[in-house]
Formats: sequence, structure tokens, C-alpha cells
Amino acid sequence: MFDLNTLWFILIAVLWTGFYFLEGFDFGVGMLLPFLGKKDEERRAMINTIGPHWDGNEVWLLTAGGATFAAFPHWYATLFSGFYLALFLLLFGLIVRGVAFEFRSKDANPKWRHFWDWAIFFGSFLPSLLLGVAFANLARGVPIDGNMMFTGNLLTLLNPYGLLGGLATVAVFLLHGAVFLSLKVDGLIRERAVVLAKRLWLPAVIVLSVLAVATFFYTDFVEHLGINPGAIPLGALVAILLAGWFVNRRQLGWAFLLTGLNIVLTQVTFFLLLFPRVMISSTDRAFHLTIYNAASSPYTLKVMTIVALIFVPVVLAYQGYTYWVFRRRVTTDKKELVY
Repeated sequence: MFDLNTLWFILIAVLWTGFYFLEGFDFGVGMLLPFLGKKDEERRAMINTIGPHWDGNEVWLLTAGGATFAAFPHWYATLFSGFYLALFLLLFGLIVRGVAFEFRSKDANPKWRHFWDWAIFFGSFLPSLLLGVAFANLARGVPIDGNMMFTGNLLTLLNPYGLLGGLATVAVFLLHGAVFLSLKVDGLIRERAVVLAKRLWLPAVIVLSVLAVATFFYTDFVEHLGINPGAIPLGALVAILLAGWFVNRRQLGWAFLLTGLNIVLTQVTFFLLLFPRVMISSTDRAFHLTIYNAASSPYTLKVMTIVALIFVPVVLAYQGYTYWVFRRRVTTDKKELVY
């Protein structure tokens, strides 16, 4: 039955998926910064490709957290208390990254800028890895007791499947970022981005394929969704395979759309695996958190729905406008570089 609980589960899934798609290439560019940019002007150009957007993209993360808190407070409480240290490290990485974007250009000293370049790398790599670990563990299930309390620790999350999810996220974000750079920069750095995208494609395919196989063994995918994975998970793998074909043909716009489609379909697969649960208990299936036992009151969900219908289209229109305004390629001309 489709109700407000289901609607808000879908809206939260959309917010997380949008965050992964948009912040995916942001994180990818950040992780590639110390390696792809050979000169300061090239690194500045790379930062300028995401400079107008990175903070707006992170709003999707904040909104997803806020929507979870308002719509499913028990989900929020169990998740944020149980994953506290991991989320603290995630937040620390995001803060370091944001500070680095602002501080890097304050001093022309090469050592100063080199330090902040690696801070951007660290602040992009750590959240990418931790997000993958967190989502993989949510799909696998974590120890939750009858009081909706997480009974594990950080080491509980660092299991083989969780780490594989983290590596897959890093690999896909690197590829997504390289393809994005090939669309947004010009000159020699663009050529290096295309070459790097070709090299990153195969590792991303391998790690994603291993993750797909492991999902059948480490999660209740077969029990919950059936032996046939369906069009969405298969579509995610087909998208990443086709992305490599388009990169090799230098049809980079299509390649970017397909790496993005892979991210979207992978996230949709994850939420299909969860639904109608929001957190899977590995202790006892009676302790699962669902869209019903973890939800706010019907009145709260009704008010939230009205507010969302009014303001979400406005926010989407505004963010789409910013991407349209900053659609031009970025060059290494110092007169045009802001960061």
C-alpha cells in the first residue's frame, strides 16, 4: 500500500541518490587533484570546475539527514548513534575539504598549496570510502537489539563486505570525476583526464562486479527480492560497461551520463533491498526497523509532505540554474581562475 511512510522513504532515497550523483564527481575531482594536475594552474582549474557547486551538492546530504530525522526519528537515532564514530570521521573529512577549498588560494607559497591539495584529496577520499562502507553495512545488516540500539562498534562495520562497498564507491567516484573533468577542462589536462578515465574504467568494473556477486552471499537479496536481480541492478552493470565504450570513442557526454546512471541505479538497488525496512538487524529479524515502527506521526508526515511539495521544486530549479550559469569549460588562464 502506498502511503506517506512509503512516500518519505522514496524521498529520502531520492535525496541520497542525488547526493551520490552530484557529490560523486566532486569527490572524484578532489581525489584526482594531486595526481592529474601537474602545475598549479592546472590544479586551480580542476578546483574551479567544482568550485561553484560543491557546497550546494553537500546540501543534499544535509537534507537527507534532516528528512530522516523528521520522517523516521528512530531510524535517525539508531543510525547516528550506532555509526557515530564513522559519521564523525565523515564530517571531519567534509570540513577539511571545505576549509582546503577556501584556504588554498590565500598564499602563493608552493608548500602551502601542496598541503591543501592533499587536504582536498583526504577530504574527498575519506567520505567516499566511509559512505560506501556505511551503505554496504546497511544492506548486509548490523547488530540491533529489541530497543532499537546498535550493539556493535566501528570494527563491526569494517567487515569484508563493508570494505568492498567502500572500495567500489571510491572506484566509481574516481571514474565519474575523471569523465566530468574531461567535459569541464581544456588543453593538456583534458587529454590526461580522458586517458585516466580509460585506465580507471576497468578497475571500477571489476570492483563493482565483485560487489554484485558478494551481495548475493552477504545480504538477503535472494530472499528479499528473488534470484533474478531484475532490470535495475543489471542496468547498473550495463551502464558502467557502456561508459567505458563511450570513453574509448571519446563521446564523453554519454560516458558521464552512463557513470551517473550507474550510480543512480546502484543506489536504487540498495533502497529496493532495504524496503520496507530502513535498518536491517543481523541479531533478529524481529528487531528490523521499518518505515512504520521507525516513523513519525501521520500528522508530522502530512505537514512535511506539504512543505516538501512547495519548496523542493524551487530548490531543484535554483540548483539547475547554477549548473547552467557555470556550464562553460574551465581553462588554465589565471585571469579566469577564482580558486
